[in-house]
Amino acid sequence: MSPRTRFGLQAQLALALGLTLAMVLALMGVLLQRQRAMQAEVDLLGRQAVEAMAAEGLTRRGAAMAQQLADALANPMYYSDLDAIGTLVREARRQPDVAYVLVFDAAGNMVNDGSWDMASYGQPMHDPLAARALASTGRLTQWTDETIEVSQGVELGQARLGGVRIGYSLDEAKASEERAAGLLRGRLDALARRHLGWIAALLGGLLCVFLGMAWYAQRTLVRPIRALAQSARAIGVGDYDVPRPISQRRDEVGELVRAFSEMSESISRHDRDVRRMAYTDALTGLTNRLAFRESLDHRLLPRGSGGQLALLFADIDDFKRVNDSLGHEAGDEVLLHFASRIRDAVQRLGGDDAVLARFGGDEFVIMIQGGDVRAAATCLAQEMVQLLGQPLTVQGRQVFLGTSVGITLFPEDAASASALMKNGDVAMYQAKMAGKNCFRFYSRAMDQAVERRVRLEAALRGAWDRDEMSLVYQPIYRLADNCIVGAEALLRWQHPEMGAISPVVFIEVAEQSGLIEQIGARVLRAACAAAARWHHGGDGTDTLFVSVNVSPRQLRSGDLPELVTQTLRDTGLSAGRLHLELTETAVIGDEAHASTMLAKLHRAGVKVWLDDFGTGFSGLSHLRRVPVDGVKIDRSFVADLQRNPDDLALTTAIIAMAHSLGISVVAEGVEKQGQFDLLRERGCDLAQGFWLGYPLNEDEFIQLLA
Repeated sequence: MSPRTRFGLQAQLALALGLTLAMVLALMGVLLQRQRAMQAEVDLLGRQAVEAMAAEGLTRRGAAMAQQLADALANPMYYSDLDAIGTLVREARRQPDVAYVLVFDAAGNMVNDGSWDMASYGQPMHDPLAARALASTGRLTQWTDETIEVSQGVELGQARLGGVRIGYSLDEAKASEERAAGLLRGRLDALARRHLGWIAALLGGLLCVFLGMAWYAQRTLVRPIRALAQSARAIGVGDYDVPRPISQRRDEVGELVRAFSEMSESISRHDRDVRRMAYTDALTGLTNRLAFRESLDHRLLPRGSGGQLALLFADIDDFKRVNDSLGHEAGDEVLLHFASRIRDAVQRLGGDDAVLARFGGDEFVIMIQGGDVRAAATCLAQEMVQLLGQPLTVQGRQVFLGTSVGITLFPEDAASASALMKNGDVAMYQAKMAGKNCFRFYSRAMDQAVERRVRLEAALRGAWDRDEMSLVYQPIYRLADNCIVGAEALLRWQHPEMGAISPVVFIEVAEQSGLIEQIGARVLRAACAAAARWHHGGDGTDTLFVSVNVSPRQLRSGDLPELVTQTLRDTGLSAGRLHLELTETAVIGDEAHASTMLAKLHRAGVKVWLDDFGTGFSGLSHLRRVPVDGVKIDRSFVADLQRNPDDLALTTAIIAMAHSLGISVVAEGVEKQGQFDLLRERGCDLAQGFWLGYPLNEDEFIQLLA
């Protein structure tokens, strides 16, 4: 029995019946207890009734006898005829139940007590009942535990001569009471025994009913459900040939059994379709991750084909840009084109045993086996990079993408499927880090690089709070008069153990980990606070601006305008002195969202520049749709201005077209006098670079201004 059915339906039913029987027994016990209590109460009431009847009878007899004896004693007491008094008293004492007869005079002294020696004659009465009997003017009845006394005054005419006290013993009454109570108790016990017999018979009948119900439930309910459970477990592990329960019953259980049989037959019919769907990618029709993993596990088993094999992990470069700019339908179309090209390359160069799978999103994996897998993987990766780098036409637009391929080998790199797949991901990541649209073989040094990146991310958390990060400011000059007009704030990280870490390295880590939002907000606040302290010239006017780089992640978050407004308010810097620099790809990735954000910044008075302009794929046409105040020509164009006529022509065109749109132009990376002169001749507005000034800390920059 499985742990799930250890306390099954049969056990639950038995428990319910047992609890019901226990409740019935408890109820019977309460009834029997109440019956015994009623017997005791009836016995007490019977005793009290017999005692009351006996007392009432004795009281009536005593009253009559006391009256009769008082009348008879009147003359003898008047004449002090002691013999006559004694005769009457002794005669009265011979009556049944009479315990004593006492005659006393008006002073309360004893006259006669029925004895022959009259030892108490003339003595006062001192017993507990004497005082009330002497004080009573009429008939008086008094009680003790042993007797009932009736006293009656003896009078002659209006004169009180004394009185008579007759005491009746209660012994006989108590004996009669015991006899009556015993008889009643015997009859009650007989009645209780008869009732107990009926109760026992009832309990026996209930027990038989419970056992019958348990047997019936076992036969008609528990057994069919248990059979269904066994069949369900067999179907659950893929055994669809298990005999299915059959029932001709017309009740709910029979309906359940028939419904289960129909369901299992339906599952069996659709199992092959479900398996096919489970192992196939819905969009491209390629093998999916699950089927690929099972195939890889099988080939790595000792009983498999063995030998060497290679895994190629291919990821489309900048695919998210297609989804963001053209929509997901265009993204699906791109995936279908790429899948078709990869399939053609694998069929030509992968061999007969090659397996192509889509792992989801824009990631494809190829497994090749047999022969020199390194050479085959190299040839296939080169072909894929070349094929997938060709432009695609999607929704009437040409899209230029590419692919990064990571390659790992078995058994050279790893012996398990999980390790191989991890290594392939690492190699593919390194291909992207190498510039994209290329391939890389896995090496153990790559693991170390990944580990270094993880350590770098951990060290980056809290680096600002530990004062490891600081800002430097590179002067920006106006080319017309070679005058400083502002500075670009640049972030530097000096780690206590790793030393100075390049911004190219840690900015990317911060962007990918999401730390850039926290760091960017602090950089913005620190730069604005520093700029608020700058004074240019001797007149004290604050005209210098500070430019701060904003990451694409900060722009996508949606709260950049509010952050900038709050920072300007807290630092006291005027909005016109803050310039925000955004990369061209960040702005054109989602033009609608970027336009909304930049419009809010413009309304606040902040200026926006496009950084690294000319390196994206959009061209100047986007400047008409995105509200920017300036563009920064990328240093790659400035570096070859003197040697490359094409770069000079392109730079000249950018300056002219930007000015036609009312946009300022900033050149970065000016490191030679000749570059400076050419840019000034072409009408470039601003410039920065090592030839003009190196990045300085705040104190050094203030000294430069002075």
